[in-house]
Amino acid sequence: MITTLKVLFSAVFVFMTYSVITTSMQSNLFKEWHYLAGIPWMKATIYDFYCNALPIMIWVAYKETNWFSKILWIILLAGLGSIATAGYILLQLFKLKDGEGVKELLLKKV
Repeated sequence: MITTLKVLFSAVFVFMTYSVITTSMQSNLFKEWHYLAGIPWMKATIYDFYCNALPIMIWVAYKETNWFSKILWIILLAGLGSIATAGYILLQLFKLKDGEGVKELLLKKV
């Protein structure tokens, strides 16, 4: 199961990094923001993203014991979205010891 999760979140990390980089090379978000912000579905997508990110941020705040790490990861999650989420989960997966599983992934503090 852990190996499958490593492969899955590695694929998400690579795909989203590629998507963001290639899109950034084609289009400047900061130049197009006023146009995009006027589209109702864009607003709904942004609201959806942050409502979805909130439980992940709470989980990271629970797992991290160092305040600096908590704040840094929450900023990264808010700013980088799926890239930071996949990166954080990958780091946690690779920190697991032999024999540890999903329970430790979700509940073990780092």
